[in-house]
Amino acid sequence: MANDNPAPFSYPLTWSFPEYPKHERTAAWFIIAALIGGALFVFALLTGNYLFASIIIFISLIIALQHFRHPLTIDFSITEDGIALAGKALPWKDIKSFWMIYEPPEIKTLYFTFKGLRPTLKIPIAEQNPLHIREALNPYMEEDLEQENESFSDAVGRMFKL
Repeated sequence: MANDNPAPFSYPLTWSFPEYPKHERTAAWFIIAALIGGALFVFALLTGNYLFASIIIFISLIIALQHFRHPLTIDFSITEDGIALAGKALPWKDIKSFWMIYEPPEIKTLYFTFKGLRPTLKIPIAEQNPLHIREALNPYMEEDLEQENESFSDAVGRMFKL
């Protein structure tokens, strides 16, 4: 009889992921984005809102530059002392809680909240076993079971390939 239990993990639990998702955007995507951006830019100029016009230009430049750049590979580890992201150690005492949104194939993400005024950390799970991740983290911190969906900004970014 086959063993249905996954093989146990051992510390450190390590994987790599791209710093941001590299979306495949079609010519139609760029045409629509240019029309929307152009319309917003003209609106900003007509209403005298030069700050908004500048923001539209900066966002356009960022999207264009990001399209031609390849994302860096980020290393992530869960150890007995804490987590490590791109070589920077974050001890367990600084982390408040974690949760996972696991709805393959589109959403496979691990989130951490920190004590104090630090933003939420979002880590793509990639091909890691979410049960091993949960098993590695549960001895050190609380899992936030109330978080059931990805944030609105994450969903919009994924939907519009931003």
